[in-house]
Amino acid sequence: MKIITEPTSLKELWNDREVEFEDMMKMVVDVEQEIVATDAELHADLEALLLENGSKQYNIWGINIYPDKPDDYIEFTALINIRPSQDNRSMEVEDPQTRHQILEICEKLLKR
Repeated sequence: MKIITEPTSLKELWNDREVEFEDMMKMVVDVEQEIVATDAELHADLEALLLENGSKQYNIWGINIYPDKPDDYIEFTALINIRPSQDNRSMEVEDPQTRHQILEICEKLLKR
């Protein structure tokens, strides 16, 4: 598991990953600190890593990245996203503004 704080090649992350899913990588984004945790079997493990490093639960969201997809390479789905206290009652990140923040952070940090 690692935390991405600077622009990094998505291809490099994909090639150097320790957890190998067939076509995707699980990631967790901190929308306040604008950082991304990656390379784990569970979003919950990445969530714990960010929490241990000062992130606040309210600001972190799980996603899946599909590096080989030309468009719609981000899936805004993870169990850790179920948060009734934040009006997010599904695994999907429901708030359009939060989705936009996640997309901007990913485009800034994950160079395609």
